[in-house]
Amino acid sequence: MEVLRTDVAIIGGGLGACAAALGAARVGYRVVLTEETYWIGGQLTNQAVPPDEHPWIEEFGATASYKALREGIRQYYRAHLPLTPVATAAKHLNPGNGWVSRLCHDPRVAVAVLHQMIAPYQLSGKMFVMHPHRPIDAWTHGDRVTGVVVRGLESGRDTLIEASYFIDATPQGELLALAGVEHVLGAESRAETGEPHASEMADPKDQQAITVCFAMEYLPGEDHTIDKPRQYELWRDYRPPDWPGRLLGWTTSRPETHEPLTRFLFEAEDGRPWWHFRRILDVTNFEHGFAPSDVSVVNWPQNDYWFGPVCGVDEVEQARNLEAARQLSLSLLYWLQTEAPRPDGGIGYRGLRLRRDVVGGTVDGLAPAPYIRESRRIRAEFTVLEQHIAHPLRPDGPEFFDDSVGIGCYRIDLHPRTSGAGYLDLGCWPFQIPLGSLLPVRVENLLPGGKNLGVTHITNGAYRVHHVEWNVGEAAGLLAAFCLERKVPPRFVRSRKALLEDFQSLLRRQGIALSWPSLSPL
Repeated sequence: MEVLRTDVAIIGGGLGACAAALGAARVGYRVVLTEETYWIGGQLTNQAVPPDEHPWIEEFGATASYKALREGIRQYYRAHLPLTPVATAAKHLNPGNGWVSRLCHDPRVAVAVLHQMIAPYQLSGKMFVMHPHRPIDAWTHGDRVTGVVVRGLESGRDTLIEASYFIDATPQGELLALAGVEHVLGAESRAETGEPHASEMADPKDQQAITVCFAMEYLPGEDHTIDKPRQYELWRDYRPPDWPGRLLGWTTSRPETHEPLTRFLFEAEDGRPWWHFRRILDVTNFEHGFAPSDVSVVNWPQNDYWFGPVCGVDEVEQARNLEAARQLSLSLLYWLQTEAPRPDGGIGYRGLRLRRDVVGGTVDGLAPAPYIRESRRIRAEFTVLEQHIAHPLRPDGPEFFDDSVGIGCYRIDLHPRTSGAGYLDLGCWPFQIPLGSLLPVRVENLLPGGKNLGVTHITNGAYRVHHVEWNVGEAAGLLAAFCLERKVPPRFVRSRKALLEDFQSLLRRQGIALSWPSLSPL
């Protein structure tokens, strides 16, 4: 077995992984990063989800490197694509003009920009990226992880990675399970957390919906109908409990109030049709003739899959639910093409064309990885609860954490769950990321690099989005580097005031804000 030795090993290639790798490499340490798919970037790229962010993202509330990623994406469009003069001059260019995000863009552009950001460290030898590789085993000694075995999905060869520090940046916290790190999965009980919206009983299988996203364009007068999916009749006819109609329909449930909401493909009662929701290419931003159609990503309530968990179950159950989630997305597309009622009285939009190239040319045209909203989460020295950040519970502001390693902001937004619980959408204050939430209760040299930090099933709904995951990963990468330099374990950094102050000074120098300049709930 080949053995690789490095300072920091990052298992998983999501947004937090990229940020962790950049953080550690910037300050001089060697990094190995592994990714299971062909694309780094996680939810922004191989899961095909444009960034979910807060209203102040253009001015404040993101690390300097995350801002550089966002500006790099805009600059890529300006440098390489035929934008109109108006779009070129737009300071806050939104290539798709989707209303869910101020930066709806093609995932392939994000992949290109992420590679531009890591290229200097790859060329200098400080960073080695391995993909497609999957973690299959972890070696431990006492309270330390000593090695992680990854398997090349093309070669079948195994590689042992030995490192001083490991960061779990996998979509589901796979390394936590492999290394026996104490963790939580699914919903905690109200008795355990005291959260008003926690479940009566803990249930590790009660997890948020996943979504298999896809991109499509619309070419009127043409017929691009896909083959009828194998499970089509099942999904077409399904009526979820407490849902305003069939799952494959135009009327869904408002997350905040659970009232019925009707949006058509190109028209909507609230002025926000589904086509514009996650549109990643708006032809009006480009010179005439550049593209025949807009391109929109489908990550809608109608293809949320909450009918079985994929995390923490055996391979057979996981595969069954992943396949059903893909069947649901294909069935939604087929319904849109063939049976969706149109406001003009017609049926279906046969000109909808699946853009498999946008997601890397997968066989079925769907994103190469499902959008995972919820991961295993470390049992941490400190766990962020609903009571710390929810606006309804804290009219005077959120909890202030003196061990802050970054900030974020998003509503507490939980999608339907495998238990049958529906949406939970709560107002939330702009919040901090406490260092204690990055520290496992026992293991000394493994850190979370994404949604697997010390949050609950409830507060994951606010901490799971793009800019927060990036900040978590960047803080973890810099923490590993800081501990290597000072020759101290991470928990010493939190417990010793002088070390904490020095570490927070490093974070500030690296462009990571530790507090908000002013607070208003979202």
